[in-house]
Amino acid sequence: MPALRSFVVQKTRLDTARIRAARRVIDPVFLDTPLYRCEALEPGLGCTVSIKLETANPVRSFKARGTELVASRLAESGSRDVVCASAGNLGQALAWSAGGRGLDVTVVASRFATVAKLDRIRALGARLELVDGDHETARERAAAIARHDGIRLLEDSLDIETCEGAATIGLELVDTTPSFDAVLIALGGGALATGVGHVVKALAPEVEVICVQPLGAPAMTHSWRERRVVTTDSTDTIADGVAGRFPIPAVLDDLLLVADDAVLVQEASITAGMRMLLDHSGLVVEPSAALGIAAILEDRDRFAGRHVVTIVCGSNVDVDAYHRWVGAAPIHKP
Repeated sequence: MPALRSFVVQKTRLDTARIRAARRVIDPVFLDTPLYRCEALEPGLGCTVSIKLETANPVRSFKARGTELVASRLAESGSRDVVCASAGNLGQALAWSAGGRGLDVTVVASRFATVAKLDRIRALGARLELVDGDHETARERAAAIARHDGIRLLEDSLDIETCEGAATIGLELVDTTPSFDAVLIALGGGALATGVGHVVKALAPEVEVICVQPLGAPAMTHSWRERRVVTTDSTDTIADGVAGRFPIPAVLDDLLLVADDAVLVQEASITAGMRMLLDHSGLVVEPSAALGIAAILEDRDRFAGRHVVTIVCGSNVDVDAYHRWVGAAPIHKP
């Protein structure tokens, strides 16, 4: 088994030693986030559930673990300008990380993105440019700005800092959690899944790494299943944080090495998961953060009797939309 573990680590773009070193760069406010067993969820799910809470920080998502690395390295190199495309959480995180380092940040987002996320990007001092279309349109515009202005383009999941920053979550899981059987990870561009998956497979290979994506945004899951990049023409999901259409080949290569499974869940299961997290753990979360609970709800037999960790990855949500979704969700009682 040790030889196999070494092979997996070498074949991904990530490096465990760099990931450990990243903890010295990331602001401590984003590290060692709460990790606890949530017994109130368990009767309704039929398994032991632990929550890794990545919302208890200034940007209310895991994304700053990566942007702290990016901003630190840019500042060290003397660079001042950086641009990214964001559905909202990456833009907030980059603006926060740049704030104390003298960097100028431009964030490109869809004008249909969550208003609360856009407002927070502005409040954190970033220049915000809105485009018609979806996140992929924003990615194209951000790349065009970078080329025209000759500045750094931060590409979530492709840039290794975003993956290795997210991977520090995996270190905290394997270093502090009593033995667990599976970890459920929201799958979008892949930074969180490849980062956490890399560490888990390197240090606790017996743990099952399961990625979860909405049926309405299945590109990366289809790509993982077919072992080649599969794109989609559109997305249709409330989970805007994972709604990509064009998987990045290098990220898919990593995901193929570290993920044991990738599953798709229905919108009704996502909202039911959000409702359960509110009712039984007191957590207000965005749809992407409820994907793990949704996966358990759709396949209780798979997880019955097992200890599952789910990463609650963000809580930046429009209040009115949240009330619509959660109010319409079924109530799951044991």
